Amino acid sequence: MHLSLRVLLVLLLLVVSTPATASDWLRFRGDSGTGLSTDEKSLPTTWGDEENLKWKCELPGPGLSSPIVVGDKVFVTCWTGYAAGEGSSDNMENLKRALVCVDRNSGDILWTESVDAVLPEDEFRGMFAENGYASHTPASDGERVYCFFGKSGVYAFDLEGKQLWNTSVGTGLDPRHWGSASSPVLYNDMVIITAGAESESIVALDKTDGHEVWKQEAPTLSGTWTTPVIVQVDDQRTDIVLNVPGEVWGLNPQNGKLRWYCVQPGGESNSATGSLVVSQGPDPVAYVLGSRDSDAVAVSVGGKGDVTDSAVWTNNASGRIGTPVLYEGRLYWVSGGIATCVDAETGDQVYKERLRGVSGGGGGRGPGGDYSSAVIADDKLYYISRNGDGFVIKAGEEFEQLATNRFDSDTGEFSATPAVSDGQLFIRSTSTLYCVEQE
Repeated sequence: MHLSLRVLLVLLLLVVSTPATASDWLRFRGDSGTGLSTDEKSLPTTWGDEENLKWKCELPGPGLSSPIVVGDKVFVTCWTGYAAGEGSSDNMENLKRALVCVDRNSGDILWTESVDAVLPEDEFRGMFAENGYASHTPASDGERVYCFFGKSGVYAFDLEGKQLWNTSVGTGLDPRHWGSASSPVLYNDMVIITAGAESESIVALDKTDGHEVWKQEAPTLSGTWTTPVIVQVDDQRTDIVLNVPGEVWGLNPQNGKLRWYCVQPGGESNSATGSLVVSQGPDPVAYVLGSRDSDAVAVSVGGKGDVTDSAVWTNNASGRIGTPVLYEGRLYWVSGGIATCVDAETGDQVYKERLRGVSGGGGGRGPGGDYSSAVIADDKLYYISRNGDGFVIKAGEEFEQLATNRFDSDTGEFSATPAVSDGQLFIRSTSTLYCVEQE
């Protein structure tokens, strides 16, 4: 082959493959589920329909899943065909899930891949309507995108939309009819799925072909909507850390077996909705906020057996559904229009302040509360309420609210956690994906 032709082919392959970069946001809440961006580019403090908006993309259907970013592509999931808004059917047989790929430079939809639903599903009513059929955020290794669609299965696609495999991890439904929401995470050559509603289990699948590597069942998982974190304990050990109703678990990623657990103080809990966050580096600590029935706890990762008595601290700090973000020794979260900061070492409250500019119509006080979690970039905390209020708070021991922003033209709900990549903030409502960038 002529040398120049070889060079051209190599360049084309590099463009088509869209390899992952350090600034990519590859899973729910970014790298290791921390909610932290290490980008050096500054994000805007203010935005709106006519300010610092690079583009917006009308999505094919609704969903609560968060966007992920792989190179020049942004991925979100949604559902179509049934209970999907104006023009959709009231016949559940028309329900489909979809993975949508959007060009991050233009906001154009590059492709949409739909899959049929495994029926029957929960009817779109009551508390289930607060969740819907597309709440699991996809995950990527930079070459493939892995989607969990509840009882409709786990799917792998390449970056051009080719379906590579799919498999079932159970066909059960949540007995409370709250739906399913845990997002996939990746470890080495495995996709880890928390299939609480579907089979009361946590399952590891081979990334290449989807075959089951291991499966561990536990009735407690039926009340779990959280997403696990892969934690490098030391040079010899890695744990899967997951909070379930009233407890924190550490699992062996090679077989899924329980290595350690910590019981959260307070009363017994029957649900876990807000995921945990884990400190990075030596001597990692997992932090879990309290729920309606159990208190918050900080526990060292890497123990053996019952480690409840060795918890770093406990208190009654509650965050309902969102996940805290850990930054420079402090935990931050927002719930119901209240911003809270605590000292990560002691659990002592640093501040608890009501946010200015909270719009009417719930503010996180409704049946489902606020669903999204805060992220931190450029020394600022970014949080999107369910009503679409975009709050920006300066990180630090003193509360300083920098801005409140809205897309006034969007009347949908904002339940997705934002993604951050290379100076861009990706915000998703039920109907629209936005790219915010400094003009």
